Amino acid sequence: MSRQDRSAQAWPRTSFTAGRRSQSRRLDSVLLETVRESVLSGNGPVTPSTVAAAVQASGKLLGTAGALEAAESINAELNGLGPLQQLAQDPSVTDIFVNGPGSVWLDRGRGLERSPVQFDSEQQVRALAARLVSAGGRRLDDGSPCVDVRLKGGYRVHAVLAPISTAGTLLSIRIRREETFTMAELRDGGMFDQHIEALLRAIVEQRLSFLVSGATGSGKTTLLSTMLGLCNPSERLVLIEDAAELNPVHPHVLTLESRHGNLEGGGALDLGELVRQALRMRPDRLIVGECRGAEVRELLTALNTGHTGGGGTIHANTAEAVPARLTALGALAGLNAEAVRLQVSSALDVVIHVERTPLGRKVGSIGVLTDSLHGQQVVTALRWSPEGLAQGPAWAELSSRLSPGVSGEADGSLQGLPVGPDALTVMGLDL
Repeated sequence: MSRQDRSAQAWPRTSFTAGRRSQSRRLDSVLLETVRESVLSGNGPVTPSTVAAAVQASGKLLGTAGALEAAESINAELNGLGPLQQLAQDPSVTDIFVNGPGSVWLDRGRGLERSPVQFDSEQQVRALAARLVSAGGRRLDDGSPCVDVRLKGGYRVHAVLAPISTAGTLLSIRIRREETFTMAELRDGGMFDQHIEALLRAIVEQRLSFLVSGATGSGKTTLLSTMLGLCNPSERLVLIEDAAELNPVHPHVLTLESRHGNLEGGGALDLGELVRQALRMRPDRLIVGECRGAEVRELLTALNTGHTGGGGTIHANTAEAVPARLTALGALAGLNAEAVRLQVSSALDVVIHVERTPLGRKVGSIGVLTDSLHGQQVVTALRWSPEGLAQGPAWAELSSRLSPGVSGEADGSLQGLPVGPDALTVMGLDL
């Protein structure tokens, strides 16, 4: 049974516990305020131990189990995600959304699910949002009603206040899990089969430059992080991210994270500048965690100057939409469509598209970036469907890029097609 399946089976019990804890928090509001005043009046940091000591010193008779539960809840209110902390403790939860006091949603990889957790009031939601943003060194108020911050513990928090939000305070929390999955774990979890795994390994080994495309929450960062772990240990990986989420298992990884400006607007470092700085660090592979702005110009330039084997992720609903998306991003950097086409044609080789299906997150297709009479296109080499893998018109082209000097005509099936690179044949995967 997979980790997600075990989590799904445990969810009804978690729901019951969530309702009980929510009621306990409402009953213990006086205790919360007492403990809050006690720990905040001290000179030291607010830690779980100081909270537990303050609960014990409150004089309220809770019993051992009650005192532990009260300390856990109050610590979440003071240091954690408040009522949302219990949701974050589920290892399969990647996103939590608060659309109002009575509307909390989560994502565990199979689409959005409504949570039984509720807030007492709009004021409680706003107070939590303000505290989280403050912990990230930013300010959330009427003068700055939309803020995005990264917190310790792997949380990326985006908050929006009314009247920008007509529903009241909105919270979107992305949870970065420290655990990085292996290729075998992703395969066992159903993200791909052994044939696609072999192709992904070959793409990394042959140093093809690639983009992982997909919609929000489709698993792009998870797949990219795992693939980077396949890089040769002697290689120097430099990662550029807006918010550090990639954590590949590799001995030589450097991460550069963008920085927002201060209240006066100074001190900002965007992704484009970080890419330029990274080029001075002699990277063997240059990775932009998410291409979504003018930094695409610097990335394409880097990949065209000998930094092969790099890439990143990009938001796109389909793999075929990637060229148009790159053109739009290039326009933000002052590049016209022809300039983007010329850069992309020599900088990028492969697009790996990840999608969400009723069966979970899947590598839906692997395509090759090519020029045609109709412009730049991503032509499918291999596509997954519930019926199985299907070969696309770019299969022979992908095969030749993975094994220079080996060619073969597509025979209409996956059997006997010469793919050739050692990464495939050594594993005994004759496609």
